[in-house]
Amino acid sequence: MDRLQQTICALATPPGAGGIAVVRVSGPDAYPIVEKIFAPLHVGRRVAEAKGYTAMLGHYLLHGQEMDETIALFFREPHSYTGEDVIELSIHGGTAMADGLLEALITAGAAPAGPGEFTRRALEHGRMSLTQAEAVMEVIAANGRQGAALAKSALDGRLAKRIGAIQTALQSLNAHLTAWIDYPEEDVPELSDVQLLQTLRTQKAELDSLINGYGAGAVLRRGVDCVLLGRPNVGKSTLLNLMAGFDRAIVTPVAGTTRDIVEQAVQLGEIRLNLFDTAGVREVGADGDAIEAEGIRRSWKKLDEAGLVLAVFDAAQPLTDADREVARRCQDRPALAILNKQDLADSTENAAGTLRPYFKKVITLCAKEADSLQPLTEAVAELLGTAQLDPGAAQLCSARQLAAATRARDAIEEAIHARQAGYGLDAIGICLTDALQALCDLTGEDASDATIEEVFETFCVGK
Repeated sequence: MDRLQQTICALATPPGAGGIAVVRVSGPDAYPIVEKIFAPLHVGRRVAEAKGYTAMLGHYLLHGQEMDETIALFFREPHSYTGEDVIELSIHGGTAMADGLLEALITAGAAPAGPGEFTRRALEHGRMSLTQAEAVMEVIAANGRQGAALAKSALDGRLAKRIGAIQTALQSLNAHLTAWIDYPEEDVPELSDVQLLQTLRTQKAELDSLINGYGAGAVLRRGVDCVLLGRPNVGKSTLLNLMAGFDRAIVTPVAGTTRDIVEQAVQLGEIRLNLFDTAGVREVGADGDAIEAEGIRRSWKKLDEAGLVLAVFDAAQPLTDADREVARRCQDRPALAILNKQDLADSTENAAGTLRPYFKKVITLCAKEADSLQPLTEAVAELLGTAQLDPGAAQLCSARQLAAATRARDAIEEAIHARQAGYGLDAIGICLTDALQALCDLTGEDASDATIEEVFETFCVGK
């Protein structure tokens, strides 16, 4: 049987104890199935006769036995999330009652939904585009308000509209070129090189803007792995505790106190940081502490994996060889230099001047003071590009979309270079066809089953 002909059900709220649990039912037999297991409170009312956008109070039945009080919300196709008949059943939260309701529905003929199957049906029924479907999980996973706003802009269709505008411009250009090349007997005006190149450059700039904003958008939606790096006793663990808001790491004046990586997720402004406090890096020698040496090795390894590096230095002491090694390894990375203990320092200018060539930004602060969080928050947002990002603007929200946009941009760039090198308009047309195909892949207009499977494999059941 075609999967779309089956009626599916799933828990749409997190499992476990809670105020309510919501079970969603969608498909052609949603109303007949629910009628079998739902007893309305008021005699004479029937599920089959319920109008869309209405509610009904009753109880669900499991093997004929009345169970929990239930509120049924009705949606008639095509005016529902999936575009099918949908009923959402709300009961008291708790594993036992939710499992009982699912058992009753499956016994009555519903099939358990797969990951993302409700959203996939919305896609199949034209209720949303592939880019909107991808945005659903981004909205669910967003850690901050700006990240949620970015995901919502894609869910609202703004990304599809932005890509659609690029497609329209390229399609018009390609149609003009095709008509001029294939129908020379017709009075089709030749496109000047100035107009041709201007159109290509404008659309390439649009795609460049989308591609360049992907990294910052991903940070806002999903957060970033961040490593705290520095020699012993510069204040890394104190800074971790400041950002965490509690004493997460042990702080002592003894070098080597932190020997293994300490992990802690923190919210720094709108950005979620998956913080890794590492062992203080220094030369322990061949006869040094083997445990500390292993911790230092892991510190350097974490540096290579991090999406953000907070390199901490002691502003009250001259820079050491270990400090310079940290700075050298941070060069050309998304790294911020933090001169800590500014309250104990006479001046930080010399140290800051030495560090600037190796870092995107250098700031001074005192990790013991709560007021230091604000400049740190602003510096991180500026470094990662989130400060300049408009959360209401359309942005790419998946690696798949980024790859397709990059292919389209590269094809347009190839068209520009080809024309500048003196190639004919037929060569330009081939490049435009490649660009348009890449944009169709992005929006999902010609998406293969494999592409759709890739999109939905990360979805949760019930969405």
